[in-house]
Amino acid sequence: MSAENVISRAIIKKYSEKLCSCLRVQVAFVGAGPSSLMAARELAAAGLKVAIFERRLSPGGGIWGGGMLFNEAVVQDNVLSILDSFNISYEPVPDAPGYYTVDSVELASGLIFGAKKAGVQIFNAISVEDIVFKDNRVQGLVINWSVSKNSGLPIDPLTIIADIVVDGTGHPSEVLRYACEKAQVRLDTETGKIIGERPMWVESAEQETVAGTRQYYPGLYACGMSATNASGGYRMGPIFGGMLLSGQKLAAQISEQLQGTP
Repeated sequence: MSAENVISRAIIKKYSEKLCSCLRVQVAFVGAGPSSLMAARELAAAGLKVAIFERRLSPGGGIWGGGMLFNEAVVQDNVLSILDSFNISYEPVPDAPGYYTVDSVELASGLIFGAKKAGVQIFNAISVEDIVFKDNRVQGLVINWSVSKNSGLPIDPLTIIADIVVDGTGHPSEVLRYACEKAQVRLDTETGKIIGERPMWVESAEQETVAGTRQYYPGLYACGMSATNASGGYRMGPIFGGMLLSGQKLAAQISEQLQGTP
């Protein structure tokens, strides 16, 4: 067999094995932003079977660009222990006690690496185009290649079955929207629908993002900016402490719910 065939065969075989092993998972995340990566790392480290499906080629969500492509992000001192657990470095902001800068490339790559090493399977360039909905519960995802969806090709999807689905799609809250529009469910919000994100107010946004992290319908959670959008919280901008705390809270909630689930 030629080297070219060896390489192609190895890639196809290994990827197929990886995907087949994740057709049934305990927790399926949609979107590989900071809150998803944080939660997924914690859940996988606790022994749960976890997969993330990211439509872009590069996981990490909005971290990479920092603020307006200045690739630095800001965190608060209440998440430094989380950064330490990922071995991500940071520096204090002069004359602003409690705030620290983090290189956004290091932050994104560190969270991704930490999640992978904990056992999380990350599938990039895959879009979620629908949910699996049975017995008044979200029970999985309908997936397709992002390039197929973007090109408009009429290619049928595949499915992922999961005990818990997490909407980590950020500002659009895409999975919650599928539940509202296609399954006609009533979410756990004041209106029963996605309330919508408010303008920027950093201090409130940091707290509301964590407060909004929860189960919105049986089998369906939201974290990070998706939770903010769903619950009507304020926008936060390139500060990421609340995002990491959102993921930490989510992991605790899901662990408690799945305790004893085979």
